[in-house]
Amino acid sequence: MTVVELRDPDAAREYLTQGLWLQRVLKPTAATVKAALTSALHIASGDQPLPPLGFVGDIGAVAFGTEGGKWSKQLPEIPGWPHTLTRAYEDHLLGKLFADWTFERASDALRRYSEADQGKGLAYVVKQFRARGKLGGVSLSPAVLRAMLTANPDELLRQGYDLFTRDGPNPILLAQYEDLVKAARRIAEILDPEDVIALEQRTALADMGEYVAHRQILQATARFEARLPTRPVRPLAGRREVPTRVLDEDQYPVGGYTSISTKGSIESLLHSQLAYMEAEEQPDLFDMKFVRDELFYYSRDENQFLRRRRVFLFVFDPSLADARVKDPELPYQRIVLAVAVVLAVVRRLTDWLSTDALRFELLFPPAKGGKSPLTSEAKLFEVLLSELRANGTAAVARVGGTDGKNPHTKADHFAGVLESPEGVLAYCERASRTAQVQVLNIGTAPEWRELETAVMSALAVCAPTPTLTDGHGAKADLPADDPFEAWVEAVQKVLALWV
Repeated sequence: MTVVELRDPDAAREYLTQGLWLQRVLKPTAATVKAALTSALHIASGDQPLPPLGFVGDIGAVAFGTEGGKWSKQLPEIPGWPHTLTRAYEDHLLGKLFADWTFERASDALRRYSEADQGKGLAYVVKQFRARGKLGGVSLSPAVLRAMLTANPDELLRQGYDLFTRDGPNPILLAQYEDLVKAARRIAEILDPEDVIALEQRTALADMGEYVAHRQILQATARFEARLPTRPVRPLAGRREVPTRVLDEDQYPVGGYTSISTKGSIESLLHSQLAYMEAEEQPDLFDMKFVRDELFYYSRDENQFLRRRRVFLFVFDPSLADARVKDPELPYQRIVLAVAVVLAVVRRLTDWLSTDALRFELLFPPAKGGKSPLTSEAKLFEVLLSELRANGTAAVARVGGTDGKNPHTKADHFAGVLESPEGVLAYCERASRTAQVQVLNIGTAPEWRELETAVMSALAVCAPTPTLTDGHGAKADLPADDPFEAWVEAVQKVLALWV
């Protein structure tokens, strides 16, 4: 990764004006010059090395599309520029941009940004691609780009073409394009999955603390999921279960009409039976057949489909704020791993129990004094579970803002729940009237209480190795060779207790 520093404004301007002619997606025009310079200004203002302007213009054109959706086919010949390098750039780099799934999803996310944020989002994509490909660039003053934005675009293009004709290609540009081709051949995908999710959930533009926390949670969750089986785990033998009453609205008839009988409702009456109605005679033949049970009705299949209602409550004890520590033997902070455990459990249960009516609710009760020390974590969960919150599968209740604004959640759904520990227990009791409830209390010193109508577990993160208490109040065995493996075992054990 080589970064070339250009302190001379004339040398920087020469590098930039020649780069304008190297765009291969669109023919260099006044419109493409402004777009490329604007994107480059966002990159340089972010204190990162600037790749060639031709590449910046190409990646922006592919990401945001073109007017009319057409690409340029007749591109001008560049004096002195190697044809083999152009062909390699088009085949390996541009071909990867058009075919790569991570870049496609990132482009879809960028198009939903406001116009003011699209440049910042594209700068983030370029930054992450440079990091993955171990690419360098050119360090120059953003003032050069601002001056070029005020100049005549056609004049900039003329100056760049004259430089190619008179002096030949800039050696720095040649080296940069060779590095771009090598990077495209070296990496499998343009972006990491975490980069794509950061763009989709807009944490790529957030402050550094929120961005790093979001990224580490996703990375830890991915490591947990990589160690989990793809099929549902076997339920833990001897686990505590609480039977619930099955409501009538949980049963749905399946199938269609299977036969014809003389019993049924007026809605299932065969239309042909209406021919027995007579306008003049009363009682008519229809009435006689009705009294004798001789009318024919469609008969429905009587099989019933049972869809279980499952509610999973995650209660984040205020003591969890003390877990913002980084142990030498762990790759992330304890609180990051605790959040990743919850996210991995939610994802796996959503996948494995897709035929059940699931509901995930995350409760953040306040500490003494009415303030919650876990507001940042609650806001992160609102982002991480944004899709599940949108369809009503998940909800986050915190001080100062709950999911009462969600159209799938009533405004008073969490009223009084976060006021006291008794409010949380009363809410568990209320939820158990219509669903099977599982509770996980998380903290450095979480309280475990036996509930009659729900099953409570507790996850203590007061040490590098977590401690899991099952529904019977017994400590679960987490055999592991190192502390991180114990966290993986904790995820598997929670799933075995709940599936």
